[in-house]
Amino acid sequence: MKQSLFDIIENTPLTDSVMRMRLKGDTSEITRPGTFVNIKLDGLYLRRPISVCDVEGDVLTIIYKVVGHGTEQMRDMTGGKLDVLTGLGNGYDTSKCEGNALLLGGGVGVPPLYMLARRLIAEGKKVHVVLGFNTASEVFYENEFRALGADVTVTTADGSHGTRGFVTAAMADGEYDYFFTCGPEPMLKAVYKASATSGQFSFEERMGCGFGACMGCSCKTVTGYKRICKDGPVLEKEEILWEN
Repeated sequence: MKQSLFDIIENTPLTDSVMRMRLKGDTSEITRPGTFVNIKLDGLYLRRPISVCDVEGDVLTIIYKVVGHGTEQMRDMTGGKLDVLTGLGNGYDTSKCEGNALLLGGGVGVPPLYMLARRLIAEGKKVHVVLGFNTASEVFYENEFRALGADVTVTTADGSHGTRGFVTAAMADGEYDYFFTCGPEPMLKAVYKASATSGQFSFEERMGCGFGACMGCSCKTVTGYKRICKDGPVLEKEEILWEN
């Protein structure tokens, strides 16, 4: 974990409620896709955890949804600096995938899959990405994933773009040997039930400290309690215990 000041070099809307921010600074601690950063904002006690979308050199890309005071404050930033903790979370382990990879993201669970897809493709693996949204106006990064060389399927709950339904509706579209997923818990549960192979799940959880000190984001697994912020946010399929 490292604390650094980053310069805001871009902050643009992707949809009515989703923003992309690019930050320039020390990205040396960000080594795996699926990790996150924790951002300090003026006047707010708790930092805001945001997943890493991509890193190229000293430029960090994050994508966030405007849902509360913290992200509203971020949306209005046109420059300046941010105090950022980097190198948080365990991230995805791409070595577990030896063949065709299936990536499934729902809403703001999509961003961490971008760096993951780029990494897997660089390793010579075939990647099929399924992006799930409620409606066409919420779709983002479809073309960016295609530009990487991934096969892309988009699902919308109302059928206004792509395949009608949820991400599980597209899971049988192609063969896969391993899968990676990130999204809201109901989606993750559905993927768990529908999946035919091993895989890795990235969980969205409310976090206090973001680095394992407060124990506020603990969850029960087959090997005991784990902290989503430090031992996760990525858990393997075989260790997950779903709470009713």
